Amino acid sequence: MPDKAAGATSIKVDIAVAGAGPSGMACAILLARHGFSTALIAPLAPVDDGRTTALLDSSVEMLKSLGLWDAILPHAAALAHMRIIDATGRLIRAPEVVFDASELQLEAFGYNIENRHLNAVLAGACMAEENLQRIDARVVDVAAHEATAAISLDNGAMVEARLVVGADGRRSKVREAAGIAVSEWRYPQSALVLNLEHLAPHYNHSSEFHTRTGPFTLVPLPGRRSSLVCVVEPETAETLSLMSDEELALELERRAHSILGVMKVIGKRQCYPLGGLTAKTVAANRTALIGEAAHVFPPIGAQGLNMGLRDVAALGEIVVSAQASGQDIGGPGVLTAYERARRPDIVSRTTGVDLLNRSLLSDLLPVQLMRSVGLYLAGRIGPLRRVLMREGIAPMMARPKLMRGLSLR
Repeated sequence: MPDKAAGATSIKVDIAVAGAGPSGMACAILLARHGFSTALIAPLAPVDDGRTTALLDSSVEMLKSLGLWDAILPHAAALAHMRIIDATGRLIRAPEVVFDASELQLEAFGYNIENRHLNAVLAGACMAEENLQRIDARVVDVAAHEATAAISLDNGAMVEARLVVGADGRRSKVREAAGIAVSEWRYPQSALVLNLEHLAPHYNHSSEFHTRTGPFTLVPLPGRRSSLVCVVEPETAETLSLMSDEELALELERRAHSILGVMKVIGKRQCYPLGGLTAKTVAANRTALIGEAAHVFPPIGAQGLNMGLRDVAALGEIVVSAQASGQDIGGPGVLTAYERARRPDIVSRTTGVDLLNRSLLSDLLPVQLMRSVGLYLAGRIGPLRRVLMREGIAPMMARPKLMRGLSLR
């Protein structure tokens, strides 16, 4: 719906969501649909984004529960098979491992979609939601009081809410105002991200080459197209990013061992240094953090947005339950419950992704041996492989109701 804050000096809502990325928009839609007056606060920006997101099955289940999946599916490609190929060239190498969604009685592990399509569907749903106000502004400060939080905006307006949701990214102003500290680290790597057309069909295979500098991952898009995440040393990433489209396409085909044939670079390239971040807590002072305000991952294992959507589903479940039982939705009880619900998932995923990434960079033979043995066992032992596949989609012990096809009411 149109910006209702124009000319206003004070707005009162149940919940204010700061940040209009996919996690923020999904959170605002979910809360508004469950009866909370909701404000979505972020500068209006183009939804065009050439990057892609692999939405895993649990995230798809949540989007179905919001009635959004039918609009998203036509723009997405199924991830029916995932293969890991050891291209390190080291003395100890793992055999190729293929994970098949049919082993879990699934059509696909998930679906890959360009962010511009996902953003457009979510933005359209926000505009159509009667219980949701879209405010074109930035958060300047948040002051928590006994019963509400006061949010100061850069357009001079003030928003008063019982709960503030920080979905405003790794440099979150909301997190800073809540006094939540972070742990942050860097890797000696950069990621080159772009989309490709290719001669050979991908057959809905996602292919991840493990190299000495990090993963080289090709993920299907509709048609004969794939998205690429190429993790290399910063100097190499800069060299690749400066190549002509034709030179880069040839180099990427070489690195992909021509499994998709002749390649063509399409759209924009992006190159950025890799690092990670975790907030010391995801909830404090009438504030709950979701998405990259709470945790940042390198682009490995499709954890980023899927983790953010698990934040959204868990927070929604806790807040709806609190409202039904007459609790303060921004009070200590709710915030403690949210922290308790999300901490194990965040810690385990952060640790797992970090160990996998560092194992590729290590030249130590014991580390190479452990990684190779682990992949070998995953490829040969069916029950172990299926457990890994299920946990890769989402942890069973931390899967919120919306990601299990259950209602919040």
